[in-house]
Amino acid sequence: MLSPVVFLVFLCVISPAAAVVGDGGMTMTLQLERAFPTSHGVELSQLKARDRVRHGRILQQFSNGVVDFPVEGTYDPFLVGLYFTRVQLGSPPKEFYVQIDTGSDVLWVSCASCNGCPTSSGLQIQLEFFDPSISSTARPISCSDQRCALGEQSSDSGCSTRNQCGYTFQYGDGSGTSGYYVADLMHFDTIVGNSLMTNSSAPVVFGCSTSQTGDLTKPDRAIDGIFGFGQQGLSVIAQLSSQGVTPNVFSHCLKGSNGGGGILVLGQIVEPNLVYTPLVPSQPHYNLNLETIALNGQTLAISPQVFETSSNRGTIVDSGTTLTYLAEEAYEIFVNAVSQAVSQNVRPLVARGNQCYLTTSSVGDIFPMVSLNFAGGATMVLRGEDYLIQQNSIGGAAVWCMGFQKIPGQGLTILGDLVLKDKIIVYDLARQRIGWANYDCSQAVNVSATTSRGKTEYVNAGQIGNSSPRNDPYTLLLSVILTFVLQALVFGTYSFL
Repeated sequence: MLSPVVFLVFLCVISPAAAVVGDGGMTMTLQLERAFPTSHGVELSQLKARDRVRHGRILQQFSNGVVDFPVEGTYDPFLVGLYFTRVQLGSPPKEFYVQIDTGSDVLWVSCASCNGCPTSSGLQIQLEFFDPSISSTARPISCSDQRCALGEQSSDSGCSTRNQCGYTFQYGDGSGTSGYYVADLMHFDTIVGNSLMTNSSAPVVFGCSTSQTGDLTKPDRAIDGIFGFGQQGLSVIAQLSSQGVTPNVFSHCLKGSNGGGGILVLGQIVEPNLVYTPLVPSQPHYNLNLETIALNGQTLAISPQVFETSSNRGTIVDSGTTLTYLAEEAYEIFVNAVSQAVSQNVRPLVARGNQCYLTTSSVGDIFPMVSLNFAGGATMVLRGEDYLIQQNSIGGAAVWCMGFQKIPGQGLTILGDLVLKDKIIVYDLARQRIGWANYDCSQAVNVSATTSRGKTEYVNAGQIGNSSPRNDPYTLLLSVILTFVLQALVFGTYSFL
């Protein structure tokens, strides 16, 4: 949601400006809009045209813009268990709620006449259906279109008797969807400097789903579709970066507490504490070389071969997975080491086959710090809250259960939202690396953008990605006070008008 915005009408010629007012962690941007009286011979339409030209010049200075998406949802499986954002597609634009998924490639949304698509959601969101016949800019993708061939990298593609490029996706939880590809406009907000530029758009190819199966049909956590952020050619990040609209990098910061939410930008978040590790080349997912796991600095006796990347092994970063999964050979070693480290401070118990701990102490005080050590010397440090989930309480004591799970018979390690939350995660596809740093995801972030002259600029992003401040009485009061102060300053200065 946008922060409270105060629009002031200036009855004189001044430069476009934005005032930023802050105290401590809260920052408020006051956008100032000019208007000239028609008696001075300048129509509002002329001013808007003049501003569009100016905005075009500003945008041309940047070879890549920074696109900022709002983030909702939480990692907590007892609340939502997923993070999602909103995208606007078509002409006129229509808004859709889609899950943020770095484990798949394609953006798809439910379409008209969909079989099995839910019509209501327990997430208290209004579900929508995309109808290509209503959008004036929608175009079907034919089988001869080269973009149809790109779809074969991400799905089982096929052609219908009507020469439509179709697809079928099967997900790890057994759910699936099928439909056909369409090309249409995606509308988004682009940030230039500290200014938010609205009404930007670019053509993208996305899936129009006509059938859904499995968990996708259930209404309790139903959404309009999935926003795949993989590396293949039909991913939105690949399409926009190839057009020069965005850089070939995206970042997110998923908030773990207080209702979740966070930040998602098509751009590179800049933070001094970021550490990077290279991506494993020629892989369909975001595979990393996990080398060792340590508890309080002590490396666990896990063979390095357990984490080596192969056809059915490796470590994957996947924001579409709620929990985190360890390779089967590493799981018991890890759980036993944690249990031994806290044996004097907790009462162990097993709930539905999962290792749990009963404690009256703070998890951060008694559970060990876990270090995931990756190639290139990058380490991801996890607190107890990053590998445990509070399930319930018994007699005043909290029950914390192991959030790390295993997939029987599988050698995969999957880093899901449980460990990705409360961190900046940067997917630098241009340099084939992923970086991270612990961060308070309720705060705004700095994002780098390279101008056409090769100069690196830093823009402020994340304000529209956070929860709406309109429910904060303090923010409302401050907004009202600032409005009166600015009005007094403006009209006091130009009292002759």
